[in-house]
Amino acid sequence: MPFLGQDWRSPGWRWVKTEDGWKRCEPFSPALEDGSNQLNDISHTVILTGDDEDEEIYSTEDCEFAAKKRKKDHFRNNTDSQCFYREKWIYVHKESTRERHGYCTLGEAFNRLDFSSAIQDIRRFNYVVKLLQLIAKSQLTSLSGAAQKNYFNILDKIVRKVMEDQYNPRLIKDLLQDLSSTLCILIRGVGKSVLVGNINIWICRLETILLWQQQLKNLQMNKQVNNGLTLSDLPLHMLNNILYRFSDGWDIITLGQVTPTLYMLSEDRQLWKKLCQYHFAEKQFCRHLIPSEKGHIDWKLMYFALQKYYPIKEQYGDTLHFCRHCSILFWK
Repeated sequence: MPFLGQDWRSPGWRWVKTEDGWKRCEPFSPALEDGSNQLNDISHTVILTGDDEDEEIYSTEDCEFAAKKRKKDHFRNNTDSQCFYREKWIYVHKESTRERHGYCTLGEAFNRLDFSSAIQDIRRFNYVVKLLQLIAKSQLTSLSGAAQKNYFNILDKIVRKVMEDQYNPRLIKDLLQDLSSTLCILIRGVGKSVLVGNINIWICRLETILLWQQQLKNLQMNKQVNNGLTLSDLPLHMLNNILYRFSDGWDIITLGQVTPTLYMLSEDRQLWKKLCQYHFAEKQFCRHLIPSEKGHIDWKLMYFALQKYYPIKEQYGDTLHFCRHCSILFWK
C-alpha cells in the first residue's frame, strides 16, 4: 500500500482488504483492547443507535476521535497516582538545534528525575522538601501540566511519610504554608492564564492542602516504651556535645523542652554564639548587637534576629549534582 497518513512523518494508517475494497483500521494499544472491542467491530459507515426507524450515521473521523479520547482518558487515569520516570540522571540541553528543538526545562527535570525514591532516603528527604518549597514560592507556574501533577503526587507521598514516621513535620508545615499562600494568589489571577488546567482542579488541590495542614496540626507523636538507656541517662558532656551538632536553632529549642537538664544546656550563651558564627559573618552580626539585662550579648535573640535579614547555611546529606563537562544532572 502507498504511504498515507495525517502527517508525512507518521508511520501511516493500517489498511485491511475486504470484499468492498480497502478499509482503514485504527490501531489500539494492548491495554485498551479489552475495553474497545466494540470499536473494532464498527463498520466503515453505519452504527445503529437503538430504534430501527432512526439511524444515526457516524463517520470514520468520529470513531477515530472517540478512540483517541478513550486512550487519553486511560492515560490520565493511570498517571493520577504515580510518577512518570525513575531516572537517576538527565542530560541538560543548553541550546536548540535543527535536530532537537527546545531546552531542558524545570518541569522536564522534575518529571524525569527519581524524586519518588529520593524522599524515601533520609539523606535526601530535607533536600527534596526544600526544593519543593522553592518551586512553590516562585517557579510553580513554570512547570508543565504533567510536572504539576507529578509535583502534587510527590507532595502527597511526603505527607504520608511524615504522618507515618513523624519525621520533621515542621519542615512540611512550612512547605504547605508557602504553597497555599502562592495558590491563593494565583487563583485570584486565573484570568491571566497563570495556571495549567481547570480552575476547579486547583481549588480541589487547595482544599487538599488545607486538609493536609489540619492533619499535621493534629499529629500526635508516638511514645516509645523502652526500658533501656534513654537520652536523659547520658552524661552532661555528651548531651552538650549533641546540642553542638545541631545547625538549626529551632531544633535546639525543641530538644531543650524534653527535660530540665536539656533546657539548661540549650540556654548556654556559648552554644548560641557558635551557631551565630557558623551561619553569619562577623560584619553581619556586628550590625545587630542585642545586649541582655546583664550587659552581655544575647546570642539567642541575635540568631533569630539575623535570620530575618540574612539566609542561614543549609546542610544536606545528599543533593543533586551537576557535571559541567558532560552537562549531566544526576543523583549521586
